Amino acid sequence: MKNSINIFEREEEILLQTYKRIPIKISHGEGVYLYSKDGKKYLDFFSGLAVNALGYGNKKVIQAIEVQINKFIHLSNYYINTPQVELAEKLVKYSGLSKVFFANSGTEAVEASLKLIRKYFGPEKNIITFSNAFHGRTYGSLSLSGKEKYKKYFSPLLPNIIQLGFNDLEKLEKNVTENTAAIYLEFIQGEGGIKVASNMFVEKINELRNKFDFALVADEVQSGIGRTGKPFAYQHYNIEPDLVIVAKAIGGGLPLGALITNKRYDNVFQQGDHGSTFGGNPVACAAGLEVVNEVFENELVKNVADLGNYFKSELNLLHKKYFDKIVDVRGLGFMIGVELPKPCVSLVDKFREKGILVNCTNENVLRILPPLISTKENIDYFINIFSEILSEDK
Repeated sequence: MKNSINIFEREEEILLQTYKRIPIKISHGEGVYLYSKDGKKYLDFFSGLAVNALGYGNKKVIQAIEVQINKFIHLSNYYINTPQVELAEKLVKYSGLSKVFFANSGTEAVEASLKLIRKYFGPEKNIITFSNAFHGRTYGSLSLSGKEKYKKYFSPLLPNIIQLGFNDLEKLEKNVTENTAAIYLEFIQGEGGIKVASNMFVEKINELRNKFDFALVADEVQSGIGRTGKPFAYQHYNIEPDLVIVAKAIGGGLPLGALITNKRYDNVFQQGDHGSTFGGNPVACAAGLEVVNEVFENELVKNVADLGNYFKSELNLLHKKYFDKIVDVRGLGFMIGVELPKPCVSLVDKFREKGILVNCTNENVLRILPPLISTKENIDYFINIFSEILSEDK
């Protein structure tokens, strides 16, 4: 009976329906491409939602995984494992901060940061986050998020969290006080529509931090590890966060997240305050080491900066040509959003029909997250297809 129905029917029958599945049966991936079981080739400009920084089938990542698997797959965090320590050293080096706690995902790293903030500042002080922010789906991270559609069925959420308008200087200055414990900021909002924090907004946050001595927490889950053309998105600004949250790309495709702290906060957690059975898994850390080396030490991040500028300039030419069909082009590096005057789900379908995978977020923003190994030729192909789609759209 099982073989008489297709995989999509089987999935619907046996799994909780929390995902809107894309109707493709993937057979394998190679480089910047995914291949379906019916033989179709897709340029993947979504890259596993910013996870597959080096695309598919990277030989160095695969070899690192194989070597580590032959030593041990899992080791209790009561023991030290070398890949974990080495990856932490790299994250400290390129973030400019001090120490690392490893989790399994971005949302778990957010939870760790919340516990640290509450322990340091106490339970009564407020935490400030912003409209359209997305920090995860667990109760703590969901409490920080700004999208009501994710929160509406799950009250009560955590108290003493204030939501302000993103890039709203007036509300920021009015609400930040001596009773503020922390501000959580995505310097580029991913799920929120690839919205970039303004320089004036970040400068005001820094000015208020100097005045009121709260913690600035940078959520770099989607924007970190070279995606914006710098190691972390906050490095486009003259500011250093107190805490940085990373995930997605740092595991080389395996589950991994991390909380990075500066020196002020690196001794807040004492033994037993927090932990994770699988956090900092040696196989994931071994894979992540290869990603970090390739992105930061083989200058892939510079390639992302250069090609990201080229990509945006080409998209802006389309914007100029199809001014009635494109509202805005924004982002940094290979984290780009194209805002449309209408919902973009059908546009995503058209791209897929023509062999390109992209994503729609915030209802009407085409989210483009190419693998960091993408080339000018890949970008030109995308631009040509996009132009073709826009010209066909009546």
